[in-house]
Amino acid sequence: MNALHLRIRGRVQGVGYRASLADEARRLGLTGWVRNRRDGSVEAAAVGEDEALSALVRWAHRGPPAARVTEVEVRALAGELEFEGFELRPTP
Repeated sequence: MNALHLRIRGRVQGVGYRASLADEARRLGLTGWVRNRRDGSVEAAAVGEDEALSALVRWAHRGPPAARVTEVEVRALAGELEFEGFELRPTP
């Protein structure tokens, strides 16, 4: 199992991006979380198999139909991360 941190920028709030990303992550069998950031971006952490993580990153570049993604930052997360399911978290 590997883990990634994603930061997505563009028109990604108020368009169902967060809920859609969580649905896609669950469909792919990933665990983790997603939340809106005060700067207008969306942030997520996902844990799972490499193929599923790659599929989520590809999806993140598109997002739901109303989204307009301009940037997706991806970095590996180190350490043993375990989550139960994939949750929507509040904006920090």
